[in-house]
Amino acid sequence: MIRSKKKLRFAPPASDAPQKPVDLAPLLNASLQRTNDSAEPNLHPLAFRLRNLDAMALNLKFFGYELAKALAASLPPRTGLQPTPVGLRCKSSTQADMESDWVAYWLSELKVPVVFHRKLWEFAYMLQALWEHGLLEPGKRGLGFGCGTEPLPSYLASRGIDVTVTDLAPEASADLGWSTTNQHTATLEHAFKEELVSRGEFDRHVALTYVDMNAIPAHLRNYDFCWSICALEHLGSIAKGLDFVVNSLETLKPGGVAIHTTEFNFTSETETIDNWPTVLFQRQHFIALAERLRALGHEVAELDFAVGDKPMDRFIDLPPWDHDMNDYMRTNWGAGHVHLKLSIDGFPSTCFGLVIRKLA
Repeated sequence: MIRSKKKLRFAPPASDAPQKPVDLAPLLNASLQRTNDSAEPNLHPLAFRLRNLDAMALNLKFFGYELAKALAASLPPRTGLQPTPVGLRCKSSTQADMESDWVAYWLSELKVPVVFHRKLWEFAYMLQALWEHGLLEPGKRGLGFGCGTEPLPSYLASRGIDVTVTDLAPEASADLGWSTTNQHTATLEHAFKEELVSRGEFDRHVALTYVDMNAIPAHLRNYDFCWSICALEHLGSIAKGLDFVVNSLETLKPGGVAIHTTEFNFTSETETIDNWPTVLFQRQHFIALAERLRALGHEVAELDFAVGDKPMDRFIDLPPWDHDMNDYMRTNWGAGHVHLKLSIDGFPSTCFGLVIRKLA
């Protein structure tokens, strides 16, 4: 006996009208609060899972900063240091660098102590690159991009070098939030460091102009060197940052040198941040950039992607940062960000330096 198959019946939709999307944001926000409307602990499973993450981040910061301070304090005192060639490569900041005589020398020139702060590594890297190329001489001309409040213009002026300091126009920087975080050179006052140079000497050698790094003005030409310190990752995209490096060579004399530092996403070969206020470059981007520059006839220092294997190379700092902290947190955990590596939008990152010599 053959049984007949029953026809499957589907219930018709209640209405032919398009369904309105459900806004889950209020529900998610409520589930993430530490307390409910009655100031009782929020027992939502998601809040329960995440409630201790902030404290864990502060614990990590405390012990990482304590380690950084202890390691810096254990460095032997060094006197009588002189600049010495190290054959600087395109490379990452490392603990070994921060413990080296070459970093100690340049930080002593800037009158700052050696601490494990990646910004200090960038300053030392830039000065070492200039010295190795014979560019720290009176009468040379340098162009700095996105200088903010760096001490480099004052130091270069003290060496008799003519410097053009550039930054975004004040109205543009305010839109991006740089002015409110005290990182923008609104006037030359921010670039003047009295501990490094006299006011008269500074005024003789340093000038300010406002520049969009995505559109370098044609009148900025014939410099012996140019530089940028962690600026090119803020140009809107990875492509724009790489284009800037190439375009920056147009400001140089034949044989001039460009030194740039930027962010390096060193743990992922696939995912990264792009098309964002801060983008993260990967190994593949630096390799492609070097190939592009060499094809144009320029010299690029050897690429070295080692990120170090010492304790401060493996400490990856986490938010919150100073500007996100309340006064109590800032006093107890701020500590000036003594780190060489940090998490940027969830990606462990560090500084990477580039040294390029323009086709002679």
